Amino acid sequence: MAMNMSDQSSGSAAMTADRFATLNGVRVHYTVAGEGHPIILMHGWGCNTTTLASVERTALAAGCKVYNIDFPGFGLSAEPAEVWGVEEYTRVLEELIAHEGISRPMLLGHSFGGRVAILYSSRHDDVGKLILVDAAGVKPRRTLTYYRKVYSFKMMKWLMYFFIGRENTRMRLDRMRARRGSADYAAASPRMRAILSKVVNEDLCKAMPAIKAPTLLIWGENDTATPMEQARTMAKLIPGAGLVSFPNAGHYSFLDAQPQFTSVLTNFLADR
Repeated sequence: MAMNMSDQSSGSAAMTADRFATLNGVRVHYTVAGEGHPIILMHGWGCNTTTLASVERTALAAGCKVYNIDFPGFGLSAEPAEVWGVEEYTRVLEELIAHEGISRPMLLGHSFGGRVAILYSSRHDDVGKLILVDAAGVKPRRTLTYYRKVYSFKMMKWLMYFFIGRENTRMRLDRMRARRGSADYAAASPRMRAILSKVVNEDLCKAMPAIKAPTLLIWGENDTATPMEQARTMAKLIPGAGLVSFPNAGHYSFLDAQPQFTSVLTNFLADR
């Protein structure tokens, strides 16, 4: 987990510095802009720092120093050498905070980034504020149809191993998953696909009651990736959490309802 304290470079476009640091053994890219109370932005799966550009502008206008991270495997950050879970990505955040000497950071996590924000906040009392935007972390309820598909798939895989061998089976299943899976899954490398399969099955509900930071949940009511039911579960489990939802907005509520989102976030950041 050693950090390379000298592994940095910077640029000055629009007063934003591009930096690199070795965090949890991986070369990670992030940007730093502005001055004021620190806030760390964490993107969703398949995204990068540019996805949260509008959120960054809102935070800068609110007088924050904004850290915007490319998680390993995305943007300009290197891919992990092994199959990671939320735990390993959370270590990246912990090491970034230590590396930059950040005190009492506010955390904003969208989708997958919300998983990391939840786990970090459950362990650390130094989080100034927590903003979860259409965040993941609640394992969805599985239907009988789902389990029937899972066990049918496992039986098919066992038969393929027997008749055509392990390597041929692996290649055929990779092609099948790429055709039938989500766009995120299809676009990912084999290792990142394995990471995605791992993290989506991690349930963070047990960690949520330990969160002490003032928490705001911001959601799109038409979100199908992390439905409103999951937002309500988080609101119940995180002590004192508030929930704001926008009609006619989906999983990217910060883009679908940008004026409303900007107003809500600005007010929450301004309330010291």
